[in-house]
Amino acid sequence: MSGNRRKAFLVSAALVGGAMLMTACQDTDAATDTGAANGSSSAASTGGTATPSSGSEASGSGQGTDEGTGTTGTGTEDGAGSGVDTGNGERTAVEQTCGANDISWSTKSETQAGGYILITAKAKPGITCYLPAALPVVAFGSDGTEAGPAEQSVGEQVKLSGSTTAYAGVNPKTTNGDGGKELDSIIVAVGDADPNPVSLPVDTITVEDPIVTNWHTSPADAVPFA
Repeated sequence: MSGNRRKAFLVSAALVGGAMLMTACQDTDAATDTGAANGSSSAASTGGTATPSSGSEASGSGQGTDEGTGTTGTGTEDGAGSGVDTGNGERTAVEQTCGANDISWSTKSETQAGGYILITAKAKPGITCYLPAALPVVAFGSDGTEAGPAEQSVGEQVKLSGSTTAYAGVNPKTTNGDGGKELDSIIVAVGDADPNPVSLPVDTITVEDPIVTNWHTSPADAVPFA
């Protein structure tokens, strides 16, 4: 995505599984009537076809709906990679990419490296998602000035779930001198395709040629050295 397109984008801005187990037991008292006894014997010899065969249904259900729908155990305990119904009786594995609205955000001003903004991201309760191995998209001001990379290569994707926290550091001004513009908020998106970028408050900052780190699981790794 071009820089202009990114700026325009930023400025304008469970698995349901079911199993049915039916069991039925029918105890018959000793038949005193010969006809009733013969009827019971007939029903037993034909596999109980006189009534719906609960034993057959239970056996079928016992195979497990995962087997019947083609899931292959790719899911994890916390839901990442679990199957979702595609609407045609099949299930497909999902590893959900985080969107900005899946995340609880916070920012903090730090003094290291000349001063920077530490962005903290945690998945909202009940959500498991992945921050891609790419820079977060961070922009400033009405013109959508976008932060460039603070690192030479992108990091690894980060799985957010429960208490897992990801960090990115933003240096809003990497130039010398008195240039730049004064701002008090930043716009953050998980990636270029994120439809729901968020505006995060910060202390008043001067912005000129900003840079941002990759996502890291340690705040010490998210210091944006110019």
